[in-house]
Amino acid sequence: MKILFLDQSGKPGGAELCLIDIAKPYCDKALVGLFADGPFKILLQQNNIPVEVLATQAIQVRKESSLVQGLKSLGQLAPLITKVIKKANEYDLIYANTQKALVVGALASFFSRRPLVYHLHDILSTEHFSQTNLRIAINLANRFASLVIANSQASKTAFIQAGGRRDIIEVVYNGFDPKNYQTDESDINKLQEELGLQGKFVVGHFSRLAPWKGQHILIDALAKCPQEVTAILVGDALFGEQDYVKQLHQQVANLGLENRIKFLGFRSDIPQLMAACDLVAHTSTSPEPFGRVIVEAMLCGKPIVAAKAGGVMELVENGLNGFLVTPGEPQELAQVIITCLQETEITATIANNARNTASGRFDVAIINQQIAQLLSHIMSA
Repeated sequence: MKILFLDQSGKPGGAELCLIDIAKPYCDKALVGLFADGPFKILLQQNNIPVEVLATQAIQVRKESSLVQGLKSLGQLAPLITKVIKKANEYDLIYANTQKALVVGALASFFSRRPLVYHLHDILSTEHFSQTNLRIAINLANRFASLVIANSQASKTAFIQAGGRRDIIEVVYNGFDPKNYQTDESDINKLQEELGLQGKFVVGHFSRLAPWKGQHILIDALAKCPQEVTAILVGDALFGEQDYVKQLHQQVANLGLENRIKFLGFRSDIPQLMAACDLVAHTSTSPEPFGRVIVEAMLCGKPIVAAKAGGVMELVENGLNGFLVTPGEPQELAQVIITCLQETEITATIANNARNTASGRFDVAIINQQIAQLLSHIMSA
């Protein structure tokens, strides 16, 4: 099966990391077409996945864009759509991995008469999208997609509630290779030494720095915890969210936490950094479609505390393989951090349960098999 994968981003977010795993089995017969250049292209090349940047300029439409802004972007989309239609004729299937990719992929599917698959990595609601963008995504998926793959039951439910067709959507969770999360003790000790984390209780937060990702909640919670509790914030701002980063630094200064919070920016050594933590915190203030960080922490054998909303509740069972807290509640989060600091045996058991859960449920080989079956079904229909 020859597949043309489409993705709007030049930067590797959760959807892009998921795409690497999906594209790998097809790499000798596939192409990933990107709408922007950047480090994601390099990552694909490192994984021996053919990649081509198809757009010459960034598409100026965001999740919250209005109809007028969307129409203005049509002019810059035209050359890209033409190029994708031409490419699509060389492939059996178009696989749109993001919302902008869906727009381009739907038109390419229509003109090239190739089936379209849309991988839904978002909760399609007005919390995250403008009404215009929501309508466009639902209408295009309903009209042109042979299959919509949702990354959680939460994403599937939101799609149907927004008017999406129930008969075209299937849930397939993100896949992970457990081997990628095995770490060397000496590397971890070295990292702890480099970052000055020895003798501390380390809470890790792994996400881009954005208001809805809730780093400010963790900072507030840390102020309510004993002195030995320290935090590392791994990730940086995307999509023009630099003002939020300034606010976070100001918040840290106001609370006198400069010596207890480290901003590490984007990093490639995520498994090692997670292994250097005592607890991983997920603090999104809006429902998360899936929550890759949660599964990654589990595979690293680390306890996770997560905001109970969206896809997260399909991953974490409170008190069994992690902890769930109310979104936006620093006091509740602080209490869980203190529990993990004090109740080490219980926490270790929960972390062990988490690793077993994750390696069984989210193994990339099983997930890729599920996707392969769905794609085969489309091609034989």
